[in-house]
Amino acid sequence: MRTRLDELVIDCADPVRLVRFWTAALGGEPVDREPDWSYVDPPDGRLRLAFQRVPEGKQVKNRLHLDLEVEDIDAEKARLCAEGATALDDLVTDSHGRFQVMLDPEGNEFCLVI
Repeated sequence: MRTRLDELVIDCADPVRLVRFWTAALGGEPVDREPDWSYVDPPDGRLRLAFQRVPEGKQVKNRLHLDLEVEDIDAEKARLCAEGATALDDLVTDSHGRFQVMLDPEGNEFCLVI
């Protein structure tokens, strides 16, 4: 039997709030299964993101983060900041492309990439 990746679960303080941010970022419809568990299935069969309430707060940098491929980093940065994200540092350009490090409303890192 093969193992299949089912979903990516993000620990958080407020699953209802966070699923709505990520729904705005990725599309789909937010689902609040329980007060402590929400998820979104992005369109086109992409990986489900689930959000689980945990008692402890985020304390250190994520060991895992999401990269979101976008067509226009500046436009997407502005759109997601209006939804509650924060941009960190400056846009980075290297020999492989460009990326902008961002934080979601609970401080989880993700990148906008081209």
